Amino acid sequence: MTELQAERGGDLSAPPIDVKSKRLRYIDLLIAIAAFAVLASLPFLFSSKALLDFVIRCAAFGLFATSLNLLVGYTGMISFGHGMFFGLGAYGFGLIMQRTGVPVPVAFLGTLVLTAVVATAIGAICVRLKEIYFAFVTLAFQMLIHSIILSWVSLTGGDQGLRGGIPRPKFLGIDPTNHIHLYIMSCALLVIGLLLMRQIAQSPFGYTLRMIRDNASRASFIGIDVWRAKLTIFVLSSLFASTGGIIMCLFVSGAYPEFAYWTISGEGIFINLLGGVTTFLGPMVGTVLLLTLNDTVTRLTEHYGIVLGIVILFFAIGLRKGLMDFAVEWYEARRGDKERAP
Repeated sequence: MTELQAERGGDLSAPPIDVKSKRLRYIDLLIAIAAFAVLASLPFLFSSKALLDFVIRCAAFGLFATSLNLLVGYTGMISFGHGMFFGLGAYGFGLIMQRTGVPVPVAFLGTLVLTAVVATAIGAICVRLKEIYFAFVTLAFQMLIHSIILSWVSLTGGDQGLRGGIPRPKFLGIDPTNHIHLYIMSCALLVIGLLLMRQIAQSPFGYTLRMIRDNASRASFIGIDVWRAKLTIFVLSSLFASTGGIIMCLFVSGAYPEFAYWTISGEGIFINLLGGVTTFLGPMVGTVLLLTLNDTVTRLTEHYGIVLGIVILFFAIGLRKGLMDFAVEWYEARRGDKERAP
């Protein structure tokens, strides 16, 4: 088999790899545009404010959970402290807006820079560690940041959170105080964030991460700088998690210590458990499931923990995988049966 045939899987009639990747990127872009169009049309089709609030919350937690899956599903790095970046995004953005009064885009970029600096410092320490130690050291850093938020009352407001609301001035014709404008802006950030993460996952760098996940020693042996790749994805995932925190800060017009507590990281892991970690949209499906479950169960019963425990047992013992993972495997099995039938 020639080198060209090997590159194309033995089929010279197949399009080159770069052509196929470009075609997939165009398809992803078209899907993203269509998804945004559908989401942006909801306020004009439905008058329910609760529905818009639900989508905004899905945007915040969906970005957070999907960014966590870049570590868990694609790199094999289970972080128990990823919620610190969600809280850092909310507090960083809120403090910049309160203390400086700069335009929203400037505060947004400033928050991402702050997050990148903190993530680089923390990641440089954590990514050197083995799996279980990595998980617990990230949790330790999250508890440290949460303690700083509680103790630095003059800056963060302590256990009361940032009080007095967050200034949300107009920019580029967008008024964040207008609920429809805030909704569309949140949907735009969600779609852009998911599209960027999709491109990362499908890029050569994304496949390098999969190689590190499967066998880090072999990846290092063939010349891949494992530490640098892990640190890079750690920082990138923190930026998307921080964006989710910014959306939540704008939504509630404030920031609270619960945004940086360890339970936020637990919710992110549970979301990935619900939706699945082997499919890109698994975390988004898990986000919708968890928020729906939370909103429904809390209205029907006070025993939310019992219901949540039963759901966890169903997925862990019954399906043994996330909902999207199960659906994709079922579909592929059915398609394989149909192909073998003739």
